[in-house]
Parts: sequence; C-alpha cells; structure tokens
Amino acid sequence: MRAFVFPGQGSQKVGMGKELADASAAAREVFEEVDDALGQKLSAIMFEGPEDQLTLTENAQPAIMANAIATLRVLEQEGGIALADKGDCVAGHSLGEYTALCAVGAFSLADTARLLKLRGQAMQAAVPVGEGAMAALLGADLEKAQALADAAAEGQVCEVANDNDSTQVVISGHREAIERAVALVKDHGIKRGVLLPVSAPFHCSLMQPAADAMAEALGKTPPGAFTLPLYANVTAAQVTDPAQELDLLVQQVTGRVRWRESVLAMRAAGMEHFVELGGKVLGPMIGRIDKEASVTSVITMEDIEALAKEI
Repeated sequence: MRAFVFPGQGSQKVGMGKELADASAAAREVFEEVDDALGQKLSAIMFEGPEDQLTLTENAQPAIMANAIATLRVLEQEGGIALADKGDCVAGHSLGEYTALCAVGAFSLADTARLLKLRGQAMQAAVPVGEGAMAALLGADLEKAQALADAAAEGQVCEVANDNDSTQVVISGHREAIERAVALVKDHGIKRGVLLPVSAPFHCSLMQPAADAMAEALGKTPPGAFTLPLYANVTAAQVTDPAQELDLLVQQVTGRVRWRESVLAMRAAGMEHFVELGGKVLGPMIGRIDKEASVTSVITMEDIEALAKEI
C-alpha cells in the first residue's frame, strides 16, 4: 500500500519548479493558474527570487503547494499515473495538508492557492514581528521536549509545535520563552536547540487570531469530497468527512503537527511505500520514524519518470 505525502514550510528554495515548467506544459498550467488566482507573479519569485520574497510566509505557503501540485500533474498527465489508482491515502506537513486536499480533489487549485496566501498573511499578522519564535530541538523526543517547554514557559507561551520524528521536535511561542528553552536544552538531555529562521511562531496558541481568520475563510470555501482518505496533522488519524476536516484545518493553525504519529498510523494501516511530491524533507523524517518504510522523494523530471516506471 502507498501513501502520497506533501511537504511543509522550509522546503522552499529559489529555482523551485523551474525545471518542471521548462519541460512540461502540465506544470506550466499549474503555475499560471496559481498566478492568476493570486493576482501576482508568484512563479517569477519561485523561479528567480529574490529569496527574501520567497521566504515570506504568504508567498512560501502557496509556492510550496504549487510546486508539489505541478509535480503531481506531470506525474498524472505525462506519467499516466492516477493518484486515486496508485495511492491508498495522503498526508501533508502543516500547509502540506492543504496540498494533499487539493491532490485528492477536496479543493480546487485556485482555492488552495488563495487559502494558503490568506493563511500565510493571517499567521504573520497574528503576532507582531520579533515577539514570537520557534526552535528545533535536535536529539529530543516528545517527552523531553514537553518537559523543556513546561520548564521554560514561566507564564509565557512555550509549546510543542511539531513532533517531526523521534530525533527532532519543534517548539513555538514567545521569543523570550523559546530563548530560555534553547539555553536549557542540556539540562533536559537534549543535544541542542536551534532557533529557526521563521517570521512567526506557528502551531501554538499565539496563532489564535489566524485560526479565527481561517475559520471564516474555510466557512466560505469548505473542502469537498476526497478521492482518497487523508491523515490529519492534529489527530494523526484518517479523515474522510469534509465537515470534520474543516474543523481540523482550523485547529491545525494553533495545534501540534503530529507528523511522527501520523507516519506510524499510516504504517499500522498497511502503508509500505511513501512518495513525497515536490520536496525532500518528509522522506528523511519518515526514514528516521520507521527504517522499514520505503520512501521516494520526487522533485525533478527524472524523478517523475523513474517513479512512473516503478509504480
């Protein structure tokens, strides 16, 4: 059995999608449709930069989605691979959950782009710049990370944001609390803490204003029926009901990304092969979560051709 998975923020880089656009009309159509939906030349920022524009969360989120969907469309149209035939479920990391929903037909491409642009803007606006931070805890499991977050909070917000794999957990909250946590890592048996170059403290309770904004936007553009089941970030469980997924997408803004548990749940459900479309971030994480899992990361035309032959 096979899961298709979609990367989250941090996987963006200047030049992303350019090779696909040069080689394939199917990819070009995706980038043009996203540009039209957003009323901006996002594809130009993706292909040529500047990097500081691409890393702005309101651009990075739709860009990462567009790149992954372009990869999928080339695979479908030129590789003759239908996701619903070759996959058994989908999942995405944070914004990747929206990409996964687009991939299984729950959102149109234009709506996905608009929702992610808004999500990026709302997350950025939720906390004044400089007041929030995130840090990756390397060599930390969930239990150690939680103990550290509790110790560093001191009345401020310091929460586990992403449980990525058994060796990497991300915390999020007030900058002072996150900096205290980084200073305390050794006391908690954690190898090191690294402040992340992000513009806002994602996936913590400080994001409540962004969750409210997404509740309103998703109320106007709710997800439709899925062609494959999805594993949701906040429950690490399978969802097939669009109404339930709408609630989970709102909770996801402030909630923990339970990626490690999601992968374990997919493995328990019989998934043996994981295909990451549009990035090479989730593949290594999946390998650390379960060494027995087979993982393929698909970014280039060569990767797409190899996958089309394999499945």
